[in-house]
Order: sequence, then structure tokens, then C-alpha cells
Amino acid sequence: MDIITVDFETYYSKKFSLTKLTTEQYVRSPEFEVIGVAVKVNDGDTVWLSGAFDDLKSYLQNNYEWEKSAVLAHNTMFDGAILSWLFDIHPKLYLDTLCMARGLHGVESSASLKNLSEMYGVGEKGTEIVNALDKRREDFNDAELERYGDYCVNDVELTYKLFDIFMTKRGFPRKEIPVIDLTLRMFIEPLLELDTLKLYDHLDALKEQKETLLEECGVAKEELMSNPKFAKGLEELGVIPPMKISSRTGKETFAFAKSDEAFKALQEHENPKVQALVAARIGLKSTLEETRTERFLDIGLRGKLPVPIKYYAAHTGRWGGSDKVNLQNLPSRGPNAKVLKSCICAPEGYTLVESDSAQIEARVLAWLAGQQELVDAFTNGEDVYKMMAGSIYGKEPNRITKEERFVGKTTILGAGYGMGAVRFREQLKTFGVEVSEEESSRIISIYRSTNYAIKALWRQANDAISLMYVNSPAYIGRKGVLQVKPFESAIQLPSGLHMYYNDLKAEETETGLQFTYKTRMGRTKIYGGKIIENVCQGIARCIMSEQMVRISKRYRVLLTVHDSVICCVKDSEVDEAAAYVEECMRWTPEWAKSIPVRGDVEVGKNYGECVEWVPNHLGRSAA
Repeated sequence: MDIITVDFETYYSKKFSLTKLTTEQYVRSPEFEVIGVAVKVNDGDTVWLSGAFDDLKSYLQNNYEWEKSAVLAHNTMFDGAILSWLFDIHPKLYLDTLCMARGLHGVESSASLKNLSEMYGVGEKGTEIVNALDKRREDFNDAELERYGDYCVNDVELTYKLFDIFMTKRGFPRKEIPVIDLTLRMFIEPLLELDTLKLYDHLDALKEQKETLLEECGVAKEELMSNPKFAKGLEELGVIPPMKISSRTGKETFAFAKSDEAFKALQEHENPKVQALVAARIGLKSTLEETRTERFLDIGLRGKLPVPIKYYAAHTGRWGGSDKVNLQNLPSRGPNAKVLKSCICAPEGYTLVESDSAQIEARVLAWLAGQQELVDAFTNGEDVYKMMAGSIYGKEPNRITKEERFVGKTTILGAGYGMGAVRFREQLKTFGVEVSEEESSRIISIYRSTNYAIKALWRQANDAISLMYVNSPAYIGRKGVLQVKPFESAIQLPSGLHMYYNDLKAEETETGLQFTYKTRMGRTKIYGGKIIENVCQGIARCIMSEQMVRISKRYRVLLTVHDSVICCVKDSEVDEAAAYVEECMRWTPEWAKSIPVRGDVEVGKNYGECVEWVPNHLGRSAA
């Protein structure tokens, strides 16, 4: 397969650029203009093309075998979108050195073309783009256009050299190539549609609702701006005010800054009154739900919904939101939880098939630790939440109430990474369940004594950090699944990619050594339970990525959200497709054969109203 490396140079100004607009807004705008493009086939000479749009389109379509080739770029989401949306060019495979760099170096290292070129000594990225500010193609004289072309050609050469190094010298895992392709294809070749009429109605309702809620909150400006008074307002709404350690004083203080993650999370609280109060506090003119609705509406008026999912966005290798459209973080609770999702629709004649990898992290944790009783329970389809609740309340699982089962569920999903009694009690309170300090301690104690192998895994991971710190060999969990790389301060996942703990340091505390590692946000604590959380999420991602690739061989994967996969199928193929997706979500790679994974399948005409799939032969239409 030929590799065609491309790089587009486009018109930009101080107001019209990718720093001001999303990729979707920018490329779909009437102001958008291609100045030129550089193209390189395999290791051949790179050519620079500039001219009228129709001439460029004709040349590109007629002089390259795109449908048999792979397209390579640095930030293929951008260049691929131009090829697809404007030039109607659709290659066989999408490659991207930006994605590959994230996978190879982790999310804490800059993946810019400039930084990577310097890091690998392949050349220097030029600066000619600075001189192109606010210039249309007609504004360039011949000499300027030639220099701009040289700049673009150089970018293509740098990209191709980096790709070659990543594949041949750095050993980028080949099985991750199709994962990058399907991730990029979600954005570059969109199929999902947005219900603009429903979005208009939802936006009007939200604005009216917000005004009513703010009136009901009855807070004055001084109350919003006073930390203690604002905290009291949150408490009156049943919310524990988020706290942090002040970098200035070293003491605990309220985490009410716009950048505080716990405070930002309150913008999506299930109680609309909390959302309104927080929105007012940070000076927003609209709630997050309003902003999202407006953004969806704008996209819907321009065309189909390109799904911007960032490959290897998290420390653990998981996907993340991008392009200011975080579909990974749509509301899951509250009165408006499904409205935005219901505006994301399958095209006419098609149905969405969604499969959620049920309890995958809990299953991976039990398997990695060798907690065989729990693995067997998952394998046999038992209700592990009721089993946990049975241990907590001293009852047979079939006598457990709905409320008790919820506590069992929260315990299984929350306590598996070493959560203490205080944090566990706070988590239960977040969900409206009140327990005493003594009861919380008792539940955590029962979990740990019941799941002795998981507790031992935390200790093993804690030892691994200490050994990694002194560059000594270490092991975590089942043999052959994870590789601790002490000299790299990293853990290699089954995908072949790494989780890095850069600049690992140790500090003596009253309870022993406390380890931290360097991130862009500052130093972060790391300990046994956190390591296990990281690797379980990383392993789950490895399994899901291979499952998604299997699904994509027959059906287009349009979206992945946390542990779920959404694809689009013809109405006439719903039953067949749902069965195939379910089969794929129960499949595991060879290294994970004994993990009892399961995928619950739902189908529907829109993302918010998918219902449990029941095969036609069982008596109900799947769609």
C-alpha cells in the first residue's frame, strides 16, 4: 500500500484561525481557503501544488490512487477533513504522526511537529507561516508563494521521516494503526446527524429553566463571591464543597477556581440548581448544557456531526474529547441527561447499535489480581453487586434490597483501587446515601478481607513503584500481561505502548515514602491503588480497541464513550449486526482469554433512546 503524505496550507487571520475556531467550524466556514498543498508518495519527491480550488481538486483526484493508499499527516484530523469534506477524497487508511507521538511519548510530552523534529534530529520546522497571516492566495506574489511552498514541503518531509522512525526504530505497535484509523474516521467521514429542531426547543427550555432556577436559588452577588457563603449555598443543596491544598499557603482551601476539576465537575451535577449556582459563580452567561446545545445546533446547521475523539488522550491510553465537543462527557444524570443524546441520530434508513462493556474495569481487576471467586462469579453471570451487599449486610444475595445492592455496587466499583473509608463515605453521600464513619469503615474492611488477592495486588504495585524508583526489576499482576520498565519509569501495556511516570521522586512522610511524578499540571501522587487503577483502565482500553477494530471490519464505528461502542447499520441488518457486535464485545485477545468480558447491546434511531436488543426470533423487533 502506498503512503501519501500531505500537508495543507490555508488562509488564516487573527480572528479566523484554529486558535479561535474548532476544526469543524474552520474547515466548513465560507471564509476557508486552501492556499496550497504538498504531496509525497512513499519516499519520492514532495511536490507543492497551488491554484484555483477546482484545478486543485481535479489534479488531486486524478493523479493519485487514494482509495488504495494510506494518507499520512501530522494532525490528520485537519488534513483528512479537508481531503474528505472539500475534495471528496477517501483513502483506504488514515495515519497520523501526532497520534503516534501521543502513544509513544505519553500525554505529558509535546507532540508538536516542531518539538518532535528537534527531539529526533530530523530537521527544523520553518517559520514562513508567520508571514502568511491574513493573506489570501491572490495576495501572494510568486516569490512569497514559492517560499510558502518550500515551508509546506519541509513539513511533509519532517512528517514522513518521523513516521519512518516511529515504525522502524521506535517500534510503534502495528495493531494500533487500525485503532488510529477508526478514531480519525469518526471525525473525517461523519455519518451521524443532529436533530436541529429538537436542539432549538431544548435551548429555549434551558434558558427559561436557568432563569427560574437562579430565582429559586435566591442568591445575591456578595453571596456568590464570598467563598464561605457560596460553600454554604452548595451545602444547602446537598453538595459537599470541593477542597484543595493551596499552593500559596499549603493549607486546605475551597476549590472554587475555574480550573479546579472538582469545581468544573459541578457544572454537570444532576441537580439543575447546583448547575445554575455554579454557572452564576464563575460568571458564565450560560450553563454548560446551554453551551453544548448551542454548539451542537451550530454544527447541525452546517452538516453531519464529525466526532472528534482524541487518540491516546489520557495517561492510561484512553480516548478523550477534542475540538470543544466532548462526547465523552455528555450528562448521564439529571432531568436533561438524555436530551442531547437523543439529538444525535442515525441517518435515514439506518439504526444505531450501542454496546457497553459491562463492568469491564472490575472484571479486569479481579482477573489481574487472581481473585478467582470474583472472576468465577462474573463468568457465571452472577450479580456481583448483590454478592458484595450480601457480605456487607449478612444476607443471602436473593434477599438484598435495591438500596443495599446500590451500596454493594458502589463498593465493587469504588473500593477496588484502595479507596479509604472517608472517601468512600463521601462518594456514597454524592449519590444520596448516608452512612456513619463506623459503617463506612466496616464496609471497606469487609471488601478488603473478602477480596484479599486484590488487596495483595495493591501492595505488589506499591512495591513496584519503590523498585521502579531505584531502577530494579518489578512485577505487577498476572505474568506476561504488564511489563514494568524501571529505567524508563514506565509500565508497558499489552498494546505495546507505555504509561509513563516521569521524574519519579520520593519524599519521606510520617506514614512512609510518598512517591510523586511530573505532569503538565504539576506533581501528582502515585501509590499502589492508583497504579492498579491506571493499569486496569489501560488494559480495558487495550481490549476495547481490539474489539472495536473487529467490529469496524463489518460496520462503521462512529463513536466510543468510556466503555461503550456505537456503530451504524442498515435497518435491514439490525438483528445480524447486533448479534455480531455482541459477539465482538465478548471476544478477548489471546493474552486476555480468561477475562469474562461482556457487552450489553442496545439499538435505536438516536443515541439517547437506544433500547435493549432482543433478537427477532425471541419475539420482538430489534429496532
